[in-house]
Amino acid sequence: MSRVEVATVTTLVAVDPATAFDVFTGEIGEWWKSGPRYRFDPEKGGSLRFEPGVGGRLVEVHEPRTGQGFEVGRVLVWEPGARLVFEFRGRDFAPGERTEVEVRFEAEGKRTRLTLEHRGWESVAPGRPARHGYTGQAFADMIGLWWADLLVALRARAGR
Repeated sequence: MSRVEVATVTTLVAVDPATAFDVFTGEIGEWWKSGPRYRFDPEKGGSLRFEPGVGGRLVEVHEPRTGQGFEVGRVLVWEPGARLVFEFRGRDFAPGERTEVEVRFEAEGKRTRLTLEHRGWESVAPGRPARHGYTGQAFADMIGLWWADLLVALRARAGR
Protein backbone atom coordinates (compact mmCIF):
# COMPACT_ATOMS: atom_id res chain seq x y z
CA MET A 1 0.00 0.00 0.00
CA SER A 2 1.26 3.45 -0.88
CA ARG A 3 1.69 5.57 2.25
CA VAL A 4 1.82 8.78 0.20
CA GLU A 5 -1.93 9.29 -0.03
CA VAL A 6 -2.94 8.15 3.44
CA ALA A 7 -4.55 10.79 5.64
CA THR A 8 -4.22 10.25 9.40
CA VAL A 9 -5.97 12.47 11.94
CA THR A 10 -5.96 12.14 15.73
CA THR A 11 -8.04 13.89 18.36
CA LEU A 12 -8.88 13.49 22.04
CA VAL A 13 -12.52 13.09 23.00
CA ALA A 14 -13.71 13.75 26.57
CA VAL A 15 -15.53 10.41 26.93
CA ASP A 16 -14.60 6.74 27.30
CA PRO A 17 -13.93 4.61 24.18
CA ALA A 18 -17.34 2.90 24.19
CA THR A 19 -19.13 6.25 24.29
CA ALA A 20 -16.82 7.71 21.63
CA PHE A 21 -17.61 4.75 19.37
CA ASP A 22 -21.35 5.21 19.99
CA VAL A 23 -21.15 8.93 19.16
CA PHE A 24 -19.10 8.26 16.02
CA THR A 25 -21.45 5.58 14.72
CA GLY A 26 -24.85 6.12 16.34
CA GLU A 27 -24.85 9.91 16.25
CA ILE A 28 -23.04 10.50 12.94
CA GLY A 29 -26.10 12.30 11.60
CA GLU A 30 -25.80 14.80 14.46
CA TRP A 31 -22.11 15.70 14.18
CA TRP A 32 -21.37 15.26 10.46
CA LYS A 33 -21.50 18.71 8.91
CA SER A 34 -23.98 19.70 6.24
CA GLY A 35 -23.32 21.69 3.10
CA PRO A 36 -21.78 20.83 -0.26
CA ARG A 37 -18.28 20.23 1.16
CA TYR A 38 -19.51 17.38 3.37
CA ARG A 39 -22.49 15.87 1.55
CA PHE A 40 -22.40 13.18 -1.08
CA ASP A 41 -25.48 14.54 -2.84
CA PRO A 42 -25.68 18.19 -1.75
CA GLU A 43 -28.81 18.90 -3.80
CA LYS A 44 -30.78 16.23 -1.93
CA GLY A 45 -29.37 16.94 1.52
CA GLY A 46 -30.08 14.11 3.90
CA SER A 47 -28.37 12.72 6.96
CA LEU A 48 -25.66 10.10 7.40
CA ARG A 49 -26.45 6.87 9.19
CA PHE A 50 -24.54 3.67 10.01
CA GLU A 51 -26.29 0.32 9.98
CA PRO A 52 -24.53 -1.46 12.88
CA GLY A 53 -22.35 -4.52 12.39
CA VAL A 54 -20.14 -5.99 9.72
CA GLY A 55 -21.86 -5.67 6.36
CA GLY A 56 -23.98 -2.74 7.52
CA ARG A 57 -24.11 0.33 5.32
CA LEU A 58 -22.96 3.88 5.81
CA VAL A 59 -25.64 5.74 3.91
CA GLU A 60 -26.60 9.34 3.31
CA VAL A 61 -30.36 8.99 3.71
CA HIS A 62 -32.43 11.14 1.37
CA GLU A 63 -35.80 9.50 2.04
CA PRO A 64 -36.21 9.04 5.83
CA ARG A 65 -39.38 6.92 5.51
CA THR A 66 -37.71 4.33 3.29
CA GLY A 67 -34.06 4.71 4.28
CA GLN A 68 -33.16 5.24 0.62
CA GLY A 69 -30.15 7.32 -0.28
CA PHE A 70 -26.55 7.15 -1.39
CA GLU A 71 -24.55 4.22 -0.04
CA VAL A 72 -21.15 5.59 0.94
CA GLY A 73 -19.82 2.15 1.85
CA ARG A 74 -20.11 -1.01 3.92
CA VAL A 75 -18.81 -1.74 7.39
CA LEU A 76 -15.83 -4.10 7.26
CA VAL A 77 -14.91 -4.21 10.99
CA TRP A 78 -17.29 -3.35 13.87
CA GLU A 79 -15.61 -3.62 17.28
CA PRO A 80 -17.54 -1.29 19.64
CA GLY A 81 -15.24 0.79 21.80
CA ALA A 82 -12.13 -0.32 19.92
CA ARG A 83 -12.16 -0.21 16.13
CA LEU A 84 -14.31 0.59 13.10
CA VAL A 85 -13.36 0.08 9.45
CA PHE A 86 -15.65 1.00 6.58
CA GLU A 87 -15.53 1.49 2.82
CA PHE A 88 -15.83 5.06 1.64
CA ARG A 89 -16.89 5.98 -1.89
CA GLY A 90 -17.67 9.35 -3.40
CA ARG A 91 -20.54 9.88 -5.80
CA ASP A 92 -18.12 10.43 -8.69
CA PHE A 93 -16.11 7.23 -8.10
CA ALA A 94 -16.03 4.68 -10.94
CA PRO A 95 -16.86 1.01 -10.33
CA GLY A 96 -13.99 -0.58 -8.43
CA GLU A 97 -12.83 2.72 -6.97
CA ARG A 98 -13.19 2.70 -3.21
CA THR A 99 -11.25 3.89 -0.24
CA GLU A 100 -11.23 2.69 3.34
CA VAL A 101 -11.51 4.50 6.65
CA GLU A 102 -10.22 2.95 9.88
CA VAL A 103 -11.04 4.53 13.23
CA ARG A 104 -9.33 3.36 16.42
CA PHE A 105 -10.58 4.25 19.90
CA GLU A 106 -7.96 4.06 22.68
CA ALA A 107 -8.45 5.01 26.32
CA GLU A 108 -6.20 7.78 27.53
CA GLY A 109 -7.07 8.46 31.14
CA LYS A 110 -10.73 9.51 31.24
CA ARG A 111 -10.61 10.45 27.56
CA THR A 112 -10.35 8.61 24.26
CA ARG A 113 -7.69 9.03 21.63
CA LEU A 114 -9.50 8.68 18.34
CA THR A 115 -7.21 7.99 15.38
CA LEU A 116 -8.73 8.02 11.90
CA GLU A 117 -6.85 6.77 8.84
CA HIS A 118 -8.29 7.23 5.34
CA ARG A 119 -6.43 5.07 2.84
CA GLY A 120 -6.80 3.36 -0.53
CA TRP A 121 -6.76 6.48 -2.66
CA GLU A 122 -4.49 4.79 -5.19
CA SER A 123 -7.65 3.12 -6.55
CA VAL A 124 -9.17 6.52 -7.41
CA ALA A 125 -8.10 7.99 -10.76
CA PRO A 126 -6.14 11.26 -10.58
CA GLY A 127 -8.77 13.13 -12.63
CA ARG A 128 -11.70 12.41 -10.30
CA PRO A 129 -13.44 15.50 -8.84
CA ALA A 130 -12.93 14.09 -5.32
CA ARG A 131 -9.22 14.80 -5.74
CA HIS A 132 -9.73 18.50 -6.54
CA GLY A 133 -6.68 18.37 -8.79
CA TYR A 134 -4.34 17.14 -6.04
CA THR A 135 -2.20 14.01 -5.79
CA GLY A 136 0.46 12.71 -3.41
CA GLN A 137 1.16 14.42 -0.09
CA ALA A 138 -0.79 17.57 -1.03
CA PHE A 139 -3.87 15.41 -1.54
CA ALA A 140 -3.36 13.51 1.73
CA ASP A 141 -2.99 16.83 3.56
CA MET A 142 -6.22 18.15 2.02
CA ILE A 143 -8.17 15.03 3.02
CA GLY A 144 -6.62 15.16 6.51
CA LEU A 145 -7.84 18.73 6.97
CA TRP A 146 -11.32 17.74 5.78
CA TRP A 147 -11.48 14.92 8.36
CA ALA A 148 -9.98 17.15 11.09
CA ASP A 149 -12.80 19.63 10.53
CA LEU A 150 -15.35 16.84 10.91
CA LEU A 151 -13.67 15.45 14.03
CA VAL A 152 -13.85 18.87 15.71
CA ALA A 153 -17.63 18.58 15.31
CA LEU A 154 -17.55 15.02 16.69
CA ARG A 155 -15.52 16.15 19.69
CA ALA A 156 -18.03 18.93 20.41
CA ARG A 157 -20.93 16.47 20.13
CA ALA A 158 -19.26 13.96 22.48
CA GLY A 159 -18.57 16.68 25.06
CA ARG A 160 -22.15 17.97 25.15
